Amino acid sequence: MDWGTDLWDQCDTIEKHTQSGLELVEKYVKFVKERTEIEQNYAKQLRNLSKKYNPKRGSKDEPECRFSSYQSFLDILNETNDYAGQRELIAENMMMNICIELTKYLQELKQERKTYLSEAKKAQQSLESTYKQLDSSKKRFEREWREAERAAQYAEKTDQDINATKADVEKAKQQAHMRAHIAEECKNDYAAQLQKYNKEQNQFYFNDMPLVFNKLQDMDERRVRKLAQGYVLFSDTEKHVMPIIGKCLEGITKAGTNVNERNDSLALIEQYKSGFERPGDLEFEDYSQGINRASSDSSLGTPKGPMDLLGKNRNKNFWLFSKKSKRFTPERTTDRSTLGILSVEHPELKPNHRPVFVHEPTVTEDFTHLPPEQRRKRLQQKLDEIGKELQKEVDQSEALGKMKDVYEKNPQMGDPASLASQISQTAQNIERLKGDLGKYENWLAEAGGRGDTLRYRPHTFNNNGAHDVYSPDGAHSEESTPDPSQAIYAEFDDDFEEEELTAPIGKCTAMYNFPGASEGTISMQEGEVLAVVEEDKGDGWTRVRRTNGDEGYIPTSYVNISLNK
Repeated sequence: MDWGTDLWDQCDTIEKHTQSGLELVEKYVKFVKERTEIEQNYAKQLRNLSKKYNPKRGSKDEPECRFSSYQSFLDILNETNDYAGQRELIAENMMMNICIELTKYLQELKQERKTYLSEAKKAQQSLESTYKQLDSSKKRFEREWREAERAAQYAEKTDQDINATKADVEKAKQQAHMRAHIAEECKNDYAAQLQKYNKEQNQFYFNDMPLVFNKLQDMDERRVRKLAQGYVLFSDTEKHVMPIIGKCLEGITKAGTNVNERNDSLALIEQYKSGFERPGDLEFEDYSQGINRASSDSSLGTPKGPMDLLGKNRNKNFWLFSKKSKRFTPERTTDRSTLGILSVEHPELKPNHRPVFVHEPTVTEDFTHLPPEQRRKRLQQKLDEIGKELQKEVDQSEALGKMKDVYEKNPQMGDPASLASQISQTAQNIERLKGDLGKYENWLAEAGGRGDTLRYRPHTFNNNGAHDVYSPDGAHSEESTPDPSQAIYAEFDDDFEEEELTAPIGKCTAMYNFPGASEGTISMQEGEVLAVVEEDKGDGWTRVRRTNGDEGYIPTSYVNISLNK
């Protein structure tokens, strides 16, 4: 069953149906566009929400960030932000795969429909033109036949008229014969036009229009099929990101299960444990015997007076509950303060005391303003930072030494004197950091810490064969003074002490000759292929190996390197 056969007489219906189908596609495209706008707005609101509750860059170092409940909340915010990204992806895919595709396809369908309707219109106009010619020849035949009948009747009447002359009779017969001949010609023309029209009409209804209708049917079915695919994509677009959305939701669930209340309590203890001893007992002061008031000294400067612990004066630094803002307290005595802790006389015994403001302790370099436990932690943390910075400077010194030696051996690569200022500055930085390291180690020893400092990698030997000033335990040796202008190559020997050979990570081809005269380097000839054992770590040298097992460093700029994938 097809439109050309069963709907041969429903041209208007087919035209309206195809137009309605195109309008449905347009309507669906608008629907999906509005859906994408909703998704985009939803994703934007989720991102803004996540950003609103995410801590600022500087606040991520606050003490609260160490608790698992706080970290889990941050994880939830991050997962929410990722979830918003998936909603944006849904909107983007819907716009690309549905809206844009269907809009483009709709324009093609409109043009195709217009072409088919134009063909039908041309066929209709051609049939109408043939029909007009048929109707014109029919009317002419009818008119001429009537004229021929009148002429024949007139000739017969004239022939029967006794008064008519012979000439009149002949003339009337000739006129009737001429009219009959014209009528016969019109009859033949009418018959030809009728045959032509019937042929074109048959072509129109059985070939031309069915072909156009079938094309329109095929177009409409393709439209329906494409629209159905758009319906499926509407669902599949979201299904494709569901696994990732599921991972985001799993991440939120995991964030909840990662909360450990016990660890949070331990973290709070670790962070704020002061190391102070609890206040000792107060001594009885017998004023009835006229004895001068005695003061009891605790090991940590215990506040004096029962009112200090349970009375009204809870606004001192040592109290369990204190205000964060600037506060005032009675005037302190000259012999009651140790470790920065204030003690006061009883207000009721000294009515004329004047209030003074107490400020937070001044931050000192040795962290003595902190409680003992917190001081040890801060000192250890400072030692680790200095150790890392010192290691960085030592590595920089090694790299400068290598570079200087290369410049001395190959002047075309650079001037060794240009590195003097950098080498000198690096040496000064190392000396400064060594001094800071010793200073903080002493403070940590005073505070009762172990001094487990992050050590830097020392030089083993200098160019003179003597021990370097940086001993393996990080202590400073006074026996010799480092010469920053000398390049140090001891680390090359350390690299080759391993018994097992490192697997190559690629290969390189030498572009220039390199003598390899310095310790730890290896010579090479132009065009020679070597195995790459260790990449350039930023100092301009690459470690390579020959097929015979010889290893050493070469300038990275001298070779063309190809690493294994």
